[in-house]
Amino acid sequence: MQEKIRAFVLSALTEMNYDVLEVTGDTDLGPAGLDLESLALADLSVQVEEEYGVHFELDDMEHTALMTLDEFTAEVAQRLAAAGGEPVASAS
Repeated sequence: MQEKIRAFVLSALTEMNYDVLEVTGDTDLGPAGLDLESLALADLSVQVEEEYGVHFELDDMEHTALMTLDEFTAEVAQRLAAAGGEPVASAS
């Protein structure tokens, strides 16, 4: 599931005009890597929420900015598993 989430996140970032060609699982989402600002993190979180039915609080954004891509996708997978759910939208 984590690979599916990773592919979705990379696709979302591409649509948000971020260059993900050299992004790895160890790439930070925040200033040390992709340099996603708070608005971009919020946008990404909303897209993930809509796709997978998990919820992020506004307070989560600061913590999310410190995560790597793999840490973020693992967090989404963990929240999805805790909710006992499957993706709510079909992958495009």
